[in-house]
Amino acid sequence: MKHILASEFILYVANQEVSSRFYEVLFKTKPTLEVPGMTEFTISESLKIGLMPNNGIAKIITPTTVHPEKGNGIPRCELYFYVENIELEYQNALQAGAKIISGIEDRNWGDRVCYFADSDGHIIAFAEKIQ
Repeated sequence: MKHILASEFILYVANQEVSSRFYEVLFKTKPTLEVPGMTEFTISESLKIGLMPNNGIAKIITPTTVHPEKGNGIPRCELYFYVENIELEYQNALQAGAKIISGIEDRNWGDRVCYFADSDGHIIAFAEKIQ
């Protein structure tokens, strides 16, 4: 898919400020954009993660779809990141206040992975390839 130049995944959040501070600690970086209605973190040259308040996106997607607040607290997506040091990232997630779903475990698909959730129920995984 060489026609896709970059990706941005936008998470709908109940509280932009709370989520921004959580992801600031989790990603160990300040947002590259933080304005009312959108926070963005540049993860790499071709990837951004955005945070948009539920009520902001609801202005665009409702009434055609359900208001995002109806789904808060349940898993709505998974962000899966390959990292250099899974133990470091696991400890950082704890420090950020993440809810641990599963500690670091070897998985049958060839990755060591830990899973946790943010305050909106979005699932985040840090993984390393099993050597």
